[in-house]
Amino acid sequence: MNAPLSAFPPATLAETPAAKVSSALPRTRFSLRARGDLAPLEQALGVTLPRRIGQTVKGPIEAACLGPDEWVLLASEAAPIAEACAGVYGTLPHSLVDISAREVTFVIEGPRAAELITIGCARDIDTIAPGTARRTLFDGATVTLWRDAEDRFRLDAWNSFAPHLLHLLQIGARELAAESH
Repeated sequence: MNAPLSAFPPATLAETPAAKVSSALPRTRFSLRARGDLAPLEQALGVTLPRRIGQTVKGPIEAACLGPDEWVLLASEAAPIAEACAGVYGTLPHSLVDISAREVTFVIEGPRAAELITIGCARDIDTIAPGTARRTLFDGATVTLWRDAEDRFRLDAWNSFAPHLLHLLQIGARELAAESH
């Protein structure tokens, strides 16, 4: 069996004048589901959870609202998040699942990064503002697409889909670069 892409160190996976695709450092990643008064969770985590779908917050914990009661949390360590949430479970029942091993992150940047994303994503990329994130499909695979800047994206994908999506991104980067010659 092949090792998942997340088992390898960060590296440049494709680079052309159009766009660069690289793997990101693995981070602790949690799926959080909760309803009701989120104040106990927010106080325990030390972060105000965004309420609008697509909205993100950055800090020691990076959070993106993916649904009316769903967030993805990114951090450098798992234990503080797990302990904080466990401490308020009696007050605010919730679901916290460590999904760190499930996903890999591709960083896509460059002058045609948005165009490269469109080879696998039918969304109007221009409607995804910098500083937001969306759950969407990329060539049929469910992904979380973060837009960090006009020309910089992160694409979180399940490890099992990563080789296929990477191959598609590599081909797309070469095709976009060839178009400009």
